[in-house]
Amino acid sequence: MARYIALLAFSSLLVAAHAATLGVVYTEGGFVEGTSKKIGIISPDYIDIFKGIPFGATTKVLEKPEKHPGWSGTLKATEYKPRCMQSNLVQNDVRGEMDCLYLNIWVPQSKKAVSTNLPVMVWIYGGGFLLGGGQGANFLDNYLYDGEELALRGGVIVVTFNYRVGPLGFLSTGDANAPGNYGLWDQHMAIAWVKRNIAAFGGDPKNITIFGESAGAASVSLQTLTPYNVGLIKRAISQSGVGLCPWAIQRDPLMWAKQLAARVGCPVDDTAALAECLKQTDPKAITVAYTLELTNLDYPLVHYLAFSPVIDGDFIPDEPRNLFDNAANVDYLAGINNMDGHLFAGVDVPDINRPLQRVTADEVHKLVQGMTATKGASALDIAYNLYTESWGAEPDQEMVKKTVIDIETDYIFLVPTQEALALHYQHAKNAKTYSYLFSHPTRMPVYPSWVGADHADDLQYMFGKPFVNKLAYRPRDRDVAEAMIAYWTNFAATGDPNSGNSKVPTPWLVYNTHYGQYLEITHKITYNSMKQSLRSPYVNFWVTTYRNLPSV
Repeated sequence: MARYIALLAFSSLLVAAHAATLGVVYTEGGFVEGTSKKIGIISPDYIDIFKGIPFGATTKVLEKPEKHPGWSGTLKATEYKPRCMQSNLVQNDVRGEMDCLYLNIWVPQSKKAVSTNLPVMVWIYGGGFLLGGGQGANFLDNYLYDGEELALRGGVIVVTFNYRVGPLGFLSTGDANAPGNYGLWDQHMAIAWVKRNIAAFGGDPKNITIFGESAGAASVSLQTLTPYNVGLIKRAISQSGVGLCPWAIQRDPLMWAKQLAARVGCPVDDTAALAECLKQTDPKAITVAYTLELTNLDYPLVHYLAFSPVIDGDFIPDEPRNLFDNAANVDYLAGINNMDGHLFAGVDVPDINRPLQRVTADEVHKLVQGMTATKGASALDIAYNLYTESWGAEPDQEMVKKTVIDIETDYIFLVPTQEALALHYQHAKNAKTYSYLFSHPTRMPVYPSWVGADHADDLQYMFGKPFVNKLAYRPRDRDVAEAMIAYWTNFAATGDPNSGNSKVPTPWLVYNTHYGQYLEITHKITYNSMKQSLRSPYVNFWVTTYRNLPSV
């Protein structure tokens, strides 16, 4: 036995001696050195990890990002850098810094040769355009957006980065004095940096996939639609958000800019003076001057998201739905979670999560009224009747509460995503389109047992957490994670989620507008998981009937 252990140790040393690692890498800013990590013992894998590589200079208030000046010597890229300045979770102080434009890279290595020409996946985080960071939420050293599992299991390079959020990222006066979209420019700068530098890390600069969730998913969509990224991006994945979502474009940015300016003592009657004053104001004061209201709301929560991208005539030169020609050569995969709206519904109608509390028809009526306010009474009546037609005379509370979630999910996520998929398909040249619905039920113990996949529930699986925290997950959760990682990384590699390094449970058929094919992702994916025409009566109402009604 002792001889066997000695031989095993010796063979491990031999493998380690020949293990591939990038060591010091030369980038446009200078030399960087990350860490090489061994995974496993008997037949180990290796991964090079670089954390905190700067891709932009320290940010300035209401200014586009600027190129990083570079550094001398070798930069030790071993620690995450602070996120961009934003409100803390209780909105009474700030976290993060103005010096925040950093990215992180995970490069899987074979046992003998340094990896080359790998597909590249660039992650854009969500957070309502108000919060978030490239490393994600964490418990101790377990970060949500750790790219290790995705990189190793899928054979791809994973990149995450920071971008500005909140008023520092998206405040706009609606004119040239403060055009906005600074966070989108940050994202573009990160993507362009990857394009120029990723070959030095073993990546294929001609095969870059951007992917993101929620505000990050809408950002992915907008990054494919802007003329500035044509030729930079090969593929894109939007999880629970597209550029057509009602919250993805701020239609009245000046109103919110004036409100914030008044709170910090800046003039509001002249946009040039307003912008100049804000540029001289402490960025911490600007950040805390906006608070997202979460109680006693006069209308649905989605309408309170103040700072988001704007149609600036430059980065977003037109209505997003008119820009799909710019994505004609980008393979696109998009979908939502089946109860994505639950997070918002829990704020708008809190009783949905209280088993002993009833939700009344009047509350549902008020919610629909808030969603259809711009079209008035006729839209309200049609929408309310559509969503309640299956109730019968005495609907049970589970049905009523699910209706609330359906309304929020459709309006905020599902319908815009379906429209974006259709527009992408219609404008695509050689690019493919894929649609999905993630339906693995939430594991939040405080929610009712009937709650499906809530907003952001998909992230833990896509980033492979069931393989990292094995005691916290069930075998079925690992099945979901394995399938998602396989489909996502195959798509990034080849443009086809079925073809690549990873075996998948069932073929995922391409989307077209005739059948509306989509894959339902659960813990047991079979050929029956391919479905058609996702909630088409509701999609048709919002896209056709509602839109054609006169505004009031």
